[in-house]
Amino acid sequence: MLSIIIMLGTFFFILLVGYFLVSRVPTLLHTPLMSATNAISSITILGAFVLFSKSLSTEIIILVIVAIITASFNCIGGFLLTDRMFNMFKGKQ
Repeated sequence: MLSIIIMLGTFFFILLVGYFLVSRVPTLLHTPLMSATNAISSITILGAFVLFSKSLSTEIIILVIVAIITASFNCIGGFLLTDRMFNMFKGKQ
């Protein structure tokens, strides 16, 4: 039980730190920063899938599922936004 409290505390602490860091990034740096966070989210998803290969308690499985869902939102949103940006630079056909 203590390990779950530590993991949740770490998650919410990192969530706050990430929010405050990203909110202070200049607009010109958002695209490179988004690429880096997409890579980190992809690693998070792979790590969560590796955890599914082990026998875990129900609470940990729920946290792994939440990690996959939140990292997937970041990856999918980042790729959709990048595709939209690339379409802005294409000429009219």
